[in-house]
Amino acid sequence: MHRYRSHNCAQLRKSDVGQSVRLSGWVHRVRDHGGLLFIDLRDHYGITQIVADPDSPCFSTAEKVRGEWVIRVDGEVKARTAETVNPNLPTGEVEIFAREMEILSQARELPLPVFGEPDYPEDIRLKYRFLDLRRETLHRNIVTRTRIIAEMRKRMGEAGFTEFSTPILTASSPEGARDFLVPSRIHPGKFYALPQAPQVYKQLIMVSGFDRYFQIAPCFRDEDPRADRLPGEFYQLDLEMSFVEQEDVFSTMEPVMRGIFEAFASGKPVTQSFPRIPYDEAMRKYGTDKPDLRNPIVMEEVSEHFRGSGFKVFANILANDEKAEVWAIPARTGGSRAFCDRMNSWAQGEGQPGLGYIFWRKEGDKLEGAGPIAKNIGEERTEAIRTQLGLEDGDACFFVAGDPKKFAGFAGAARTRAGEELNLVDRDRFELCWIVDFPFYEWNEEENRIDFGHNPFTMPKGGLDALTSEDPLSIKAFQYDMVCNGFEIASGGIRNHLPETMVKAFEIVGFTRETVEERFGGLYRAFQYGAPPHGGMAAGIDRIVMLLCGAKNLREITMFPMNQQAMDLLMNAPSEATPQQLRELSLRVAVPKKEE
Repeated sequence: MHRYRSHNCAQLRKSDVGQSVRLSGWVHRVRDHGGLLFIDLRDHYGITQIVADPDSPCFSTAEKVRGEWVIRVDGEVKARTAETVNPNLPTGEVEIFAREMEILSQARELPLPVFGEPDYPEDIRLKYRFLDLRRETLHRNIVTRTRIIAEMRKRMGEAGFTEFSTPILTASSPEGARDFLVPSRIHPGKFYALPQAPQVYKQLIMVSGFDRYFQIAPCFRDEDPRADRLPGEFYQLDLEMSFVEQEDVFSTMEPVMRGIFEAFASGKPVTQSFPRIPYDEAMRKYGTDKPDLRNPIVMEEVSEHFRGSGFKVFANILANDEKAEVWAIPARTGGSRAFCDRMNSWAQGEGQPGLGYIFWRKEGDKLEGAGPIAKNIGEERTEAIRTQLGLEDGDACFFVAGDPKKFAGFAGAARTRAGEELNLVDRDRFELCWIVDFPFYEWNEEENRIDFGHNPFTMPKGGLDALTSEDPLSIKAFQYDMVCNGFEIASGGIRNHLPETMVKAFEIVGFTRETVEERFGGLYRAFQYGAPPHGGMAAGIDRIVMLLCGAKNLREITMFPMNQQAMDLLMNAPSEATPQQLRELSLRVAVPKKEE
């Protein structure tokens, strides 16, 4: 028999009754039933119940063991009695009567519990992550993550893609975040950068004549903490295809992504045909470019009902600003003053002056609008708003006014808040869509200049002609995102593969031809020697796993994450370099002085 085990702790069944077996694992918990000891033994695979009575040769050893000790047990498989069967365990019909037990290692008093799922301070959980990972839910999430990645690889292979690895030590690139820099010992004063994404390399792979590339790619960005991204590093399903248009990417990747979700959705419905929603439409209807389509609320413009009305706040905004509009956020079932007041208070907490509203209620046989706005605009306009939005008795509507570019985000947040508060969101489904036609450029308010809206390597709609003859802020890009349940889970585009178009695109944001050749020389040179039209995308593995596991936090699906201050509490990183290391790298550290 093997030194440590003949079976794992999830393997034994009623058909194994009578066998002599050997198991090893962690003591999950010990229960003393009047001298009869029950030990739940746990390993990576599951749990098996061990029984030791006073007649067992190993009873004295069994009395010593404590939670999280590692032990080996030899014994006989016996059937549990009908009243003691545990239907929640795969091994719940059997137990092992122990005749020999060896303590393989002992555990000190634990700094955090492993048994059960109590809420516990995150700093302790991350410092002792090796213990935290023993907890059932987190352990299961990590296993699910590996299964999802395996499913991605399988489906990408079936779709004709080949996995290629790209360099980790590379050059800085304009992906929109700070690089992590790595000093070169061999070339003093020079630095490598960790890749924010394999963007340039995957395009070079296409130029090199390979057709369909993919990679489970590590990406590194020195960003400030964000709720939807782990600090430091993340992983993505990166891919690129040659000789494709936007629709080819959609028709190829939609079945792959749909299949991945269906494989791990536990029976929850998954969108079959992903809607294509233009960016401008998404902002107007949902106030965000990553809408949660499980929320049925769709915003509409209602400016004409307020123009010249008795509600002077909105009427004056519309009269004095040609860009101004009034948007309505319909909230079915929200027609109570108490709910409307809660939404108004929430808006004030968000830094807004408030959130105007109308709610409708039956007065006898008549349906009337109530609230300050209804009183000010009058019955006819109130009824016109209700008719436009299709609202009924017991429904409400909230309003925001001004320049949509400035209030769209707040309106979207109000839509989300109303949908959640009124329980309108169907949480037991996965709603996916494509957001298309993103602006190629945007105005950078801080630096008072034009900047790229998204990926600078995307092909602008209209190509070089658009770049030379159109208002840059009006140009759309062959850029698209895949969104699921309010999260951007993938982003991609059809690439700009023509060198002169590439130079012109960068010139508009202030780069010279010389700068483009210097910073993106590899790609620029490659485009001089026959580059195929190509495009692709990258899907965020961490977010996909979080959605499929039903986790609330990316750290619940990542094996060894940093905290929100970008510190690894387990390995104590980042840490100071030794003087010798700094000398070898020709570096001197100048730490900013702390303000008094």
